[in-house]
Amino acid sequence: MTLRFDGVSFSYGSGALGRGPRTRVFEDFSWEVPQGRTVLLGPNGAGKTTLLGLGASALAPASGSVRLGTASSTARRERAAFRRAVGWMPQQVRAIAGLTCREQVAYAGWLKGLDRRAAWEAAGGALARVDLVAEAGRRTSQLSGGQQRRVGLAQALVHEADVLLLDEPTAGLDPNQRARFRDVLREIAHDIPVVVSTHQVDDLTDLFDTVVVMDHGRLVFSGTPAAFMALAPAGSAFPAEASYGTLVAGD
Repeated sequence: MTLRFDGVSFSYGSGALGRGPRTRVFEDFSWEVPQGRTVLLGPNGAGKTTLLGLGASALAPASGSVRLGTASSTARRERAAFRRAVGWMPQQVRAIAGLTCREQVAYAGWLKGLDRRAAWEAAGGALARVDLVAEAGRRTSQLSGGQQRRVGLAQALVHEADVLLLDEPTAGLDPNQRARFRDVLREIAHDIPVVVSTHQVDDLTDLFDTVVVMDHGRLVFSGTPAAFMALAPAGSAFPAEASYGTLVAGD
């Protein structure tokens, strides 16, 4: 199942009642999410988080369409099916007051259409995948920031989505936790497309199938990790960073 952005325009408003100046993020933007694992790179303000928010239907385009298969993110009769098919980990993962770790993940599964029993069982499996079984009975609000990030990943995994959109999933994780995330990503990306937004440009060659670089709401590169690395000047000590620097200035 393919996630497509067709002629999408989107702006953020400011001021009372949204009447202040608006910040345009996308104008007539089109993109089809590749199969496999895609890393989405770009400086702050490039549009990465907005793009994933649009892809998860947390944001609605001013014009154009976002579709997953035949389901539209904005059509009232299709929106529920669209949301059930998307697993989304936002940049900010918030603890739900009073809920344990497993309850919060199960609640996310219930919101995605699982019945209560199925959501509870799936929550246990999702927590196991992110190494949080030992914390399942603790309130999410009592967990560390890195553990809460893993709860967010479990919430994205709990309902076996058709596409995964992960916004800065390794922020706040220690090296061991990042290594575990890479293992999880390899496991889940055999059958469904996964898009990972990140500021880290390491591990591109062996972890991702496609590299996409955004700047000011435009795609400035889309290709294989090998093609991305080839952009680095000869002899670069850090070729991934050098390649990124050839595409985005002043980050």
